[in-house]
Amino acid sequence: MERGWLHEYGFFLCLILHLLLQGRGDTFTINCSGFDRHGVDPVAFQAVFDRKAFRPVINYSIPTRVNISFTMSAIVEVDAQLQLMTSFLWLNMFWYNPFITWNPEECGGIRKISIAAENLWLPDIFIEEFMDMDQTATGLMVYVNSEGLIKYDKPMRVVSICNLDIFYFPFDEQNCTLTFSSFIYTVENMLLGMEKKVQEISNTSQDLIRSKGEWVLLDIHQRMMKMTVGTNQYDQIIFYVAIRRRPRLYVINLLVPSGFLVAIDALSFYLPIESENRAPFKMTLLLGYNVFLLMMNDLLPATGTPLISVYFALCLSLMVVSLLETIFITYLLHLATTQPPPMPQWLHSLLLYCTSPTKCCPTAPQKGNKGLGLTPTHLPGVKEPVELVGKVPGPREAELNGCPGSTRAQQEYEAQKRHLVNLWIEFSHMMDTLLFRLYLLFMATSIITVIVLWNT
Repeated sequence: MERGWLHEYGFFLCLILHLLLQGRGDTFTINCSGFDRHGVDPVAFQAVFDRKAFRPVINYSIPTRVNISFTMSAIVEVDAQLQLMTSFLWLNMFWYNPFITWNPEECGGIRKISIAAENLWLPDIFIEEFMDMDQTATGLMVYVNSEGLIKYDKPMRVVSICNLDIFYFPFDEQNCTLTFSSFIYTVENMLLGMEKKVQEISNTSQDLIRSKGEWVLLDIHQRMMKMTVGTNQYDQIIFYVAIRRRPRLYVINLLVPSGFLVAIDALSFYLPIESENRAPFKMTLLLGYNVFLLMMNDLLPATGTPLISVYFALCLSLMVVSLLETIFITYLLHLATTQPPPMPQWLHSLLLYCTSPTKCCPTAPQKGNKGLGLTPTHLPGVKEPVELVGKVPGPREAELNGCPGSTRAQQEYEAQKRHLVNLWIEFSHMMDTLLFRLYLLFMATSIITVIVLWNT
């Protein structure tokens, strides 16, 4: 009874060893005799094709190493509103299949053949930032060499999510990530590696990129890490793609016209304030600038607050302030020529101080000083116009009082009134020049600040 059990056990053991040895011979060495004369025999690879549902390893506890490389051939679009980057990649994956080996000397020197990808096991490598359906063409081929190394090239149109920072638009640089990982296999079953150095990938992509559009590829960096989900760990390779926007379109269509309009608004201060043409001109400029902003709104990012929007708001504010300044000076001139109020003592002293030739205070333009009729008698040492106007009776009052010098009093009154009008006109021109210089100073400071922020 015991002998029969040993005999039966030995029979099964020999059968298992026979099957294993037979399987070893069929799967580890491809019979490729006649490939150079009659082509590839599908029967020689049938045993390999039948294993495509399983990971190709001899010992299932050994993880499969998949090396990754890619070439970025185009940057099609970067959508700032949806935070998406659309690009074209040539993804290259390499791994070993120990069940596909042959001796090139027995196969007419054939060292590499192509096989339909659908007949072999393929790693489930995907891009985590992918936000669209995989539209990779079907019927792709893989290359297999005599040592079992498989090379799988996969063209991809990648629509990936990218966290965009548009504050420095249109001089912005973005850093988008492409994270390659396995969807199913943990680190116990699959390990990821680099087929090429990341600098070689970056240089090749920069040389072969076909996109001459809005974005320029600057560099590609890489980092290896492991992602933990519960008790499982997944191998990951993160590529950081640095891109830069070409700003020429936005500089020509946005910054240059805006700069021209602001410069014209600044030059409009040289228009004579007495002609009353400055305010309508500035209002026309302000209206034109608003129309310009409405027309160029499609070129600006729809989300966030870029620095260029702050720049446009600043230019608009400067034009509004200059219009308000013109309205104030126009009102001051109108008040001075119709019903001039008495000039305070401190204001008259300040005016005399600033109009002194030895001082470096803002003075009215030369055109504004003409016709004022100021004489040396108006310099310090003369009574204030307020006092004179308050002490000398008006012509009507002198006539009622029966003053014999009513005509002379009337002349003095008119002269003092003209002198007061001239003082207020000179003060208006001085204020116009002062506010114009403050306007230029604030405009230059604001523009320099924006340029410095753009360059940092």
